Amino acid sequence: MALLQVDDLQTRFISRDLDNQVRVAKAINGVGFSLGRGEVLGLVGETGAGKSLTAQSMIGLLRPPAKVVDGLVEFDGRDLLSMDPGALNALRGNEIALVVQNPLTSLDPLTRIGDQLIRVHRAHRKVSVAQARERAIDMMAAVGIPAPERRMRAWPHELSGGMAQRVLIAMALINEPKLLIADEPTTGLDVTVQAQILDLLRDMVRRMDMAAIVITHDLGVVAHYCDRMAVMFAGAIVESGPVDSVFAGPAHPYTQALISATPERLALGSGAIVGGPPPDLYALPEGCHYRGRCPHAAEVCGSAPPDREIGAGQVARCHFAGNLPAAFQ
Repeated sequence: MALLQVDDLQTRFISRDLDNQVRVAKAINGVGFSLGRGEVLGLVGETGAGKSLTAQSMIGLLRPPAKVVDGLVEFDGRDLLSMDPGALNALRGNEIALVVQNPLTSLDPLTRIGDQLIRVHRAHRKVSVAQARERAIDMMAAVGIPAPERRMRAWPHELSGGMAQRVLIAMALINEPKLLIADEPTTGLDVTVQAQILDLLRDMVRRMDMAAIVITHDLGVVAHYCDRMAVMFAGAIVESGPVDSVFAGPAHPYTQALISATPERLALGSGAIVGGPPPDLYALPEGCHYRGRCPHAAEVCGSAPPDREIGAGQVARCHFAGNLPAAFQ
């Protein structure tokens, strides 16, 4: 049984223009996937594809004018979309944890590191300050922070970016969540620190038998650290499947373009630039939303494309999935 099941998730931005006419942006359009314990799902796509908004929609972090209008998000047998705000708030930080980008702006600059960890733990556990402090020290050690007792007294501005990110991971894991969502967790960190942080996240997911969603625009991160991947474009998943299968045989033209545009392939002269603006979410075209940028677009693409199973759990939302020319040579 899946720990997390998402079906037909629909999110809209509803506002009014200068003439007081209602405007609706179709931001998330029918997103669906499942996730089991011990699995890491990579949610990938260009900026504006809807990756972070999908996660925010799932766990109740939207603010007006954004609104979930349809769909199902079932977590460990509970429907998150119908849960009252108090119960959902109790779930976040406890059974569901979020690691965000820019750690130095996510930590409270006026509170020592140890006090922040203690506060998070005691918000969801009936423990004494001494017990919470011991748990915080253990968690900081678990994520590779040296001299954790001393770091408990540190202020956020005294930490490097990599150290601050480790603190955020410790904070996310301190209550042993079942689901971890990491939203661009290594943005702004140097390559060596990025690798250390991602190795740490993957190791902790395995050791704690959690499920994890890694939101990123970096296909290298997905290739090395995720079990399955879901490629998003214009608020929808256009291809999903096991990482090895999708990289070996991308079946959607957008996935092909993303993979062929990696720095390694561009350096070899065998890649392609992913060009063109994203579609207007206030006026999405009928049919395939990618067809304005697709080199294989045909008349049939004016109708909604089906989800075609390519094999081994790989699915692509394209009329020609499985029958496209080779992505690259």
